[in-house]
Amino acid sequence: MSTEVKMPQMGESIAEGTLTRWFKKPGDKVVRDEPLFEISTDKVDAEVPAPFDGVLEKILVEEGATVEVNTVVAMLGTGEGAASAPAAEVAAEAPAAKVEEEKVAAPVAAAAAAQVAAAPAASASSAMSSSSSTAGSASGSKVRSSPLVRRIARENGIADISSIPGTGADGRITKHDILGYIENNGASNGAPATAPARPGGPPAPAGGGGLATHGGHGEVLPVLNLPRTNTTVERMTVMRKKIAEHMVHSRRTSAHVQSVFEADMTRVVSIRNRNKNSFMEKNGVKLTFTPFFIKACIDALREFPWLNASLDGDEVVVHNSINFGIAVALDGGLIVPVIKNAEELNITGLQKRVVDLATRARSKKLVPDEVAGGTFTITNPGQFGGLFGIPIISQPQVAILGVGGIQRRPVVVEGDAIAIRDMAYLCISYDHRLVDGAMADQFMSRVKQNLETFDDAELR
Repeated sequence: MSTEVKMPQMGESIAEGTLTRWFKKPGDKVVRDEPLFEISTDKVDAEVPAPFDGVLEKILVEEGATVEVNTVVAMLGTGEGAASAPAAEVAAEAPAAKVEEEKVAAPVAAAAAAQVAAAPAASASSAMSSSSSTAGSASGSKVRSSPLVRRIARENGIADISSIPGTGADGRITKHDILGYIENNGASNGAPATAPARPGGPPAPAGGGGLATHGGHGEVLPVLNLPRTNTTVERMTVMRKKIAEHMVHSRRTSAHVQSVFEADMTRVVSIRNRNKNSFMEKNGVKLTFTPFFIKACIDALREFPWLNASLDGDEVVVHNSINFGIAVALDGGLIVPVIKNAEELNITGLQKRVVDLATRARSKKLVPDEVAGGTFTITNPGQFGGLFGIPIISQPQVAILGVGGIQRRPVVVEGDAIAIRDMAYLCISYDHRLVDGAMADQFMSRVKQNLETFDDAELR
């Protein structure tokens, strides 16, 4: 008996994912809960475990393919009569709508080549999941698209998406189709944009992730006609491409404004130093400064709930729960796992969740739900010595806080007195479509006050 293995649901706003690695090959035995394949979505790499003991009979989606949620990626058998077909043969048997080589046919501007980041360039030997069929635009035909695609269209003033060629299964319009359309057509009124001329070079090549062959001799030429002498050329990873896509989309969506505050962290530093040894003995994890910043934000968000909100068209969606995103640096990228219902946790609970999520993020053990649903995010450039960072908002949130490094320096206190204090810069980026400067500054004033008057009873 064979069972379908599908691309898992990765959050309500995510309609597709890239299968980056198979841990097994056809004919291999698998054990329940051991990693079967690896997927990559916006800011997450996750290992998908086998649902039961058996044999991997067929691989229907090859490594590097981007497919929609619930697409069948493999057939898993109980072991009786399981076939051990080569991957190429299995790919040939797969439905054409799900395993067809992606054709990058239309010329794209350099910006579009960098923006359409969710699917790697197709090669002659790779089977990709996107169908090359075009969504019908004739009268009466149904346009297939996801809620995410319709939201992106609405935010960019595109009233009718029926004319956009769909490369998904059965002509479905994917996120990459709509983003490519927006890039190639420029303004939201649909007027085609003219690609800028490239001085001193031939026209930009089509697709290919920024690389193209020239003259049939394997010579590599960049899209922007940059010199390649004495350089090393690498293709962007799936995670790197999707970070680029997400950041560009956020800058295009939100009206970013920033405010920078300075907080006296002397009290928090003192509380941590007094309690770090006993905290480690009692809880088995180190006490860092991160949970103090999170707790200060949580208490301020209760007072200013519009910073814990999202915009859906002309509706303000205020979230009752505070799902706190924490940016975690990885080799070659970053990920933002989410502490769900963070308002219910004290300093100890927050620290344990931060350590758990960060550890599993670096070992690719997060499940998709743990990187979805964030309502407010904190990022910490200070851990690498930065005074402060100016972060980009994580959509569909409306604010993100950047925390700078804590530094001891002389400051003026109590009139004209000068004292050595532990100081830190805090930078908030907020979406001016919803949050005005007065509200953002009041929120930051409250965060600053919460840090400077922190009650050490929080650790008891």
